[in-house]
Amino acid sequence: MNQPIDLRSDTVTQPTAAMREAMLSAPLGDDVFGDDPTVNALQERMAQITGKEAALFMPSGTQSNLCALMAHCERGDEYIVGQNAHTYRYEGGGAAVLGSIQPQPLAQNTAGEMALSDIAAAIKPMDCHFARTRLLALENTWNGHPMSQAYLQAATDLARQHGLAVHLDGARLFNAAVAQAEGGPVMASVRRIVDPFDSVSVCFSKGLGAPVGSALCGSHELIAKALRWRKVLGGGLRQSGILAAAALYALEHHVARLADDHALVQRLAQGLQGVPGLSVRSAQTNIVFVDVADGRGPALLEDLKAHGVLATGLIGLRFVTHLGVDAAGIDHAVACIQRFMAQPLAKTPAAHGSAGVY
Repeated sequence: MNQPIDLRSDTVTQPTAAMREAMLSAPLGDDVFGDDPTVNALQERMAQITGKEAALFMPSGTQSNLCALMAHCERGDEYIVGQNAHTYRYEGGGAAVLGSIQPQPLAQNTAGEMALSDIAAAIKPMDCHFARTRLLALENTWNGHPMSQAYLQAATDLARQHGLAVHLDGARLFNAAVAQAEGGPVMASVRRIVDPFDSVSVCFSKGLGAPVGSALCGSHELIAKALRWRKVLGGGLRQSGILAAAALYALEHHVARLADDHALVQRLAQGLQGVPGLSVRSAQTNIVFVDVADGRGPALLEDLKAHGVLATGLIGLRFVTHLGVDAAGIDHAVACIQRFMAQPLAKTPAAHGSAGVY
């Protein structure tokens, strides 16, 4: 294989030739002054898609989420979040370190849901002994699973009953929308998902295939606060329309094709079903997790790499499809995994002295 089949993440995508052309021809200005026409067009488009008053282009999803938390909360406030949520676990502790916002992490089930009773119990009374609970943060998709609309509505309703704002980390929002469109317009599915939220962060550099960028969408007041925090955090860019052009192109040309990525994950999952020593977790969008018995996970990852297939293994093996992967690549990955798992255990060096499930 000349080029590796990179299934580590949908962040590894490269801009297509047409996307590069769009970037090269984009009209530009100084976005810190607010006069980059391409950035402004992207922000207006994202506000329209999500049904929010305004949007703000951000260099990264991490910065977009952090600006949202800092716009919703003040120093000494608290936000409720899942124990394994990206904003809490995988974004460097920015809310606490830079925002002086206390996270209140709660246990989640396999669908990423925090129990409504746990959320209610975690909301602090207005008392000088406690941080002020101000925000509930959710995430969609969750490990590749679109969260149910019923849960999103129930959780946001509960938050509002207690005077909390609600933020959605929608890094893969469009994957969720495609999966739940049920034959209807995808953008209507997007609007339905985000309607209960005060703010939503959407990433362009994952399944949509842009090289850089996210957008934070919300009210005019929230976005004005987020704009200040973006500057404080070093996210004020100049001729950033060259990046926004890639996102605009992706919105026009790469949303519907997310269904292709979902189909490839199904192809991968079906190819691994029934392989002795593997447990394939249900796949609904472009991510599938595979648990490997007898401690063979690390050795399998190394074997795959040697045969031109890249994956990750933090919480079981994770495979992510994207526009840089095709059916032939998936079939090659399946064949490599099947061959490895068919080997006697004694021939797998990494399995010696290990136990349990990776």
